[in-house]
Amino acid sequence: MEFATPGFFWLLLSIPLLAAWYIWKEKEFQGSLRVPALKSFSSPVKKLKPGLRHSLVVLRLLALAALIIALARPQTSLSWQNTTTEGIDIIIASDISGSMLAEDFKPNRLEAGKNIAIDFIKDRPGDRIGLVVFSGESFTQCPLTIDHDVLINMFSGIKFGMIEDGTAIGMGLATAVNRLKDSEAKSKVVILLTDGSNNAGSIPPLTAAEIAKHFNVRVYTVGVGTNGYAPYPVPSPYGGVTYQKMQVQIDEATLSKIASVTGGKYFRATNNEKLKAIYEQIDRLEKAKIDVTQYRKKTEVFWPFALITAVLLLLEFILRNTVFKGALT
Repeated sequence: MEFATPGFFWLLLSIPLLAAWYIWKEKEFQGSLRVPALKSFSSPVKKLKPGLRHSLVVLRLLALAALIIALARPQTSLSWQNTTTEGIDIIIASDISGSMLAEDFKPNRLEAGKNIAIDFIKDRPGDRIGLVVFSGESFTQCPLTIDHDVLINMFSGIKFGMIEDGTAIGMGLATAVNRLKDSEAKSKVVILLTDGSNNAGSIPPLTAAEIAKHFNVRVYTVGVGTNGYAPYPVPSPYGGVTYQKMQVQIDEATLSKIASVTGGKYFRATNNEKLKAIYEQIDRLEKAKIDVTQYRKKTEVFWPFALITAVLLLLEFILRNTVFKGALT
């Protein structure tokens, strides 16, 4: 229950004040009589009526309380949301090729991408999200799901070496689109993250982009890697790990074209902070794409309190002019 004009509740403070005033007035009108002895006085006959006359004041104060509640306009509220849409369906397509082990991100590109994507997932509890991974081939690590705990566990488990090495961007995008093509969500999105250029797979990236466009899937592409060279870990023949400088070669032209064809946007991340900012920007962009309409129906329920007020006042009037008429004079 809600109240349309709750300010009237301040008037309830007047009730204890009126009660205190009534008690004070009653004491003021009481007198005393001193006599030398009580023998000449017979025992007083106890009458119920004079004592009950105070109930008239109680009825009037209760009527005032009910009237104040009625003036505050109590309302019952029924609200619901338009659930004709499922929200936004998102597939994260992540490159897990060997080059994602480069450590220009901390601890490396792959782990940084996982951690930041998991934070993104946690911030979108109302959306179905899935995960596709690709290297030399691609496969679905987790289909679209609203159970984000399961998704996060499966996301945490991806690592280099799960599939043949390479960078099959077209295959990764095509697999992601395949997961979204039958979706009835208002907005269907792929976030494609890679640090290289397409060198494997049977589907060219731009062909996959056209497929995405056909199924109304918007693709946000993210190029991951610093400018110039990045440190890459290489096993040492003497044990341990040494680092080599590996040139960063991201096919930004193709990634930009994929985003443009599908109505998305291309981003370049050169460190952890920029990658996190990119996910935050995508989060804001996609929240603006869906409109959830709220409906609210309110019903006025002040009339029972108004009726109670009228009944109490009527009862007080009847008692005052019948039962207690003689006692009040």
